[in-house]
Amino acid sequence: MRSIFLWFCLAAGLYGACAQPKQAAQPFEVIGYYAGDGNNLAQYNFSQLTQVIFSFLHLKGDSLAFDNENSKAALSKLVALKAAHPQLKVLVSLGGWTGCYTCSDVFATEKGRDHFAKSVAQILQQNGADGIDLDWEYPAIQGPPDHPFRAEDRQNFTDLIVKLRKAIGPDAELSFAAGGFTEFLEKSVEWNKVMPLVNRVNLMTYDLINGYSTETGHHTALMSTPLQKESTDHCVQWLLQKGVDPRKLIIGAAFYARIWKDVSNKNWGLYQKGVFKQGLNFKDFEQLEPDSGWAHQWDLKAKAPYAFHKTKFLFATYDNAMSLYEKVLYARKYNLGGIMFWELQCDTPKDGLLQAITDAVVNTNELP
Repeated sequence: MRSIFLWFCLAAGLYGACAQPKQAAQPFEVIGYYAGDGNNLAQYNFSQLTQVIFSFLHLKGDSLAFDNENSKAALSKLVALKAAHPQLKVLVSLGGWTGCYTCSDVFATEKGRDHFAKSVAQILQQNGADGIDLDWEYPAIQGPPDHPFRAEDRQNFTDLIVKLRKAIGPDAELSFAAGGFTEFLEKSVEWNKVMPLVNRVNLMTYDLINGYSTETGHHTALMSTPLQKESTDHCVQWLLQKGVDPRKLIIGAAFYARIWKDVSNKNWGLYQKGVFKQGLNFKDFEQLEPDSGWAHQWDLKAKAPYAFHKTKFLFATYDNAMSLYEKVLYARKYNLGGIMFWELQCDTPKDGLLQAITDAVVNTNELP
């Protein structure tokens, strides 16, 4: 796996109304989502994380609930890690891409929001977790094709946050995962009302070109380009202009690639028509090695890598060690709260992308 890191680097020539959350001096957050069963935790270095978010719990009626006893046991194993890693906080997450089908309906009522908030407080207390991250995809706009949504979700989400903060108190962690694209930013959240009540927002600045896209692009670009507006920078600057506290902004990294097929051999496949083929976890990136037919490129404008298979006409977009360094550097430049990623099990146990983030954090600690 070291070889693909080195190749990438050489190829580019680079190497109010309720309780407020307590705001202590914050470290640079490194936050990882984890969607496993808890049986593989020993292979990962949790000293490199400040938070791990267990994904996912779901709605059962109007209450937060584990899917089964195995899910509950997995959270227990994560919580147990805190004994050896005192810096680590463990959160639970509601939802996921197809995990919030009833969210719009449940959170449309005062009763539903109130019951949910109380159920969250109960789960946190009973299981020793430090807080909750809401991953409702998405309030007020279309998420998965069959998921209900309504314009009122935006206001209902605000009241849900108010009720959650009141129920779990000022010491518990409260965050939410936000789409990193313009429509979400403009329509899904009342930012001026929500952000004072949460500890942070985890910006999903990945999947910006997604499985529904019929043209290739950078799915987790740092910077916008003339042919692609959506990027980490576009998202962050939009929020900063709205007055959001930069320390509450956590930018996103992808521990997986997205691959398109039937892509024209033009511009190395970038910004070309194509058909989405698959995702590929970082731990399987040996399939993208140059000696297997892939030509790897670095976009100086987007500060993002991509690759094209010259005989199979495949295009891949992903994060790597270089793009993660650029993201950490960017977060430092704008005094952001840190970086998060989806998800831990996509990584290699050693010398993977979490290690690349750790190295980048260390190497930028002393920068002005």
